[in-house]
Amino acid sequence: MASASIPVYNSSVNPLENRSSQNASRESLKMGPLADVTLLPGEERVIEHDKDIIYMCPFNGALKGKVFITNYRLYFKSADADPAVTLNVPLGVIGRVEKMGGASSRGENSYGLDITCKDMRNLRFALKQEGHSRRDIFDILFRYAFPVSHGLPVFAYLSQEKYEENGWNVFKPMEEFRRQGLPNEKWRITFVNETYELCDTYPTILAVPFRSSDEDLRKVSAFRSRGRIPVLSWIHRENQAVICRCSQPLVGMSGKRNKDDERYLDLIREANGTAKLTIYDARPSVNAVANKGLASCLLHCVLVSEVRNEEATGGGYEGDDAYQNAELVFLDIHNIHVMRESLKKLKDIVYPNVEESHWLSSLESTHWLEHIKLVISGAIQVADKISGGNSVVVHCSDGWDRTAQLTSLAMLMLDGHYRTLRGFQVLLEKEWISFGHKFASRIGHGDKNHADQDRSPIFVQFIDCVWQMTKQFPTAFEFNERLLVTILDHLFSCRFGTFLYNCESARDTNEVRSKTVSLWSLVNSEASSYQNPFYTPECSRVLYPVASMRHLELWVTYYIRWNPRIRQQQQSPVEQRYMELLALRDEYLKKLEELQLTDSSPNSSHLSNSSTPNAASPTQHITHLHTPF
Repeated sequence: MASASIPVYNSSVNPLENRSSQNASRESLKMGPLADVTLLPGEERVIEHDKDIIYMCPFNGALKGKVFITNYRLYFKSADADPAVTLNVPLGVIGRVEKMGGASSRGENSYGLDITCKDMRNLRFALKQEGHSRRDIFDILFRYAFPVSHGLPVFAYLSQEKYEENGWNVFKPMEEFRRQGLPNEKWRITFVNETYELCDTYPTILAVPFRSSDEDLRKVSAFRSRGRIPVLSWIHRENQAVICRCSQPLVGMSGKRNKDDERYLDLIREANGTAKLTIYDARPSVNAVANKGLASCLLHCVLVSEVRNEEATGGGYEGDDAYQNAELVFLDIHNIHVMRESLKKLKDIVYPNVEESHWLSSLESTHWLEHIKLVISGAIQVADKISGGNSVVVHCSDGWDRTAQLTSLAMLMLDGHYRTLRGFQVLLEKEWISFGHKFASRIGHGDKNHADQDRSPIFVQFIDCVWQMTKQFPTAFEFNERLLVTILDHLFSCRFGTFLYNCESARDTNEVRSKTVSLWSLVNSEASSYQNPFYTPECSRVLYPVASMRHLELWVTYYIRWNPRIRQQQQSPVEQRYMELLALRDEYLKKLEELQLTDSSPNSSHLSNSSTPNAASPTQHITHLHTPF
């Protein structure tokens, strides 16, 4: 099934009303000793620790201060540092809370709490040992950091934030299909999944071959893992080549066949006259150790393919004998467990301190950039096939992790609309949220089970790939790095409903759209903050990033941003100067408008009569600033 249920807060407040009263409500929620903190509407204090607590800061040493916890965040402010050091940590970011030391512990600051966060940092607090001083703060923190495990709603259901725009309206499936030119004589829209009976992890509206019936779809569904049949995700307007996504076929060890599935893939191929349909299987290849005889048996045992394992559990891939009009390409991208361990290794070398002495070898040992390279390389292959007029089908095991990475990155390369601020929001809603990436399982929203084997940074890895593209094509994207960081911050925060649950059906059941606020409400309310000043629209241009290790970089301003030395260097001098020039331009334009209003007022009419006939108006003197890039 889709996901564990998150308790729903039955609020009658509409979270998307006008923001006019928001500032006033925030001001009224300020707190005494820590009065510089402005709380969100709906955020309430749970505990304020009145005794001194020591934050074991890895950069500034032990810092004495005060801490309070709300139903949304943990906040600490130092008392003896100048300037003051603060921590502002959404509780959703916390992945693990442990007690450090015991009543008999000896040594300074050896008794307290260890907090492991999902955003590449760890926090350690020391308390005095007398009177079980940490018990209250531990119990409260554990309860509110993991509300799902305690039968409580996540903060998104308690929030009363109000925005002028309803971010839930950013993505409308039918509007997006029409933008792509669908339906047409080759592809139709079906509502066969309207009640999630065909597939409970798919959206309700699907695009399928025109010549396939709904009964055909039901038969194909029985032969695809989780019922996730091949459906259209994107179509090339000129050559009509399509990107279809799905899950693996259920061929099993015996190599079962399904005529309905084979015919269905042929219908996809025939829709634009593709000679051979290319099927991209994101998983590691089975061919590396095949047909090498007895001598390679030991190696085969060690390197046994993920796809073979899938066969043993009923899965598999499209064999040549059954799918004669298709070619199968393995992309060698590893599974969720490999990615999780890779990010753990990366965290070990960047937090709290960067491993300077053997930096390059340490970074290489994490294999993180190697995985980024394989994902981008796979997406390039998909985009290249489509540009050449050949339709493709993309899948991994269940079609909700690596598949989403590949299809969405290929679409970013092919379609300039997705490179705009709003278009990128549509892409995430479409390829990740509506098609059932398991956000709840991969992130563990509000769940105390930090060792859950379903946890994995698949979406973080995708956003990293997007960042790599923005570095290689700095004028091609309307949005900036700040948007990417904001998305990842709220992937964990539980402040918005956007990334809650595993699929649409679970969101519908838990009334996410009516009872929580969308992240896009926040983003679009301050869109200028997320815009790239160097953006040059080129909608028809296909982007082919270089997927070479020499051209990939570690995303320092995300993975190492908690280091204060890194934080000081975040904005590039060029971008900073450009923003200053834009602000100066806006200031001059505002002054110009004031002058024009003054000039047109009745009191200044006699000045107009005395002016020379050939005098230029202020608008004739203004020159708009256009900086070419």
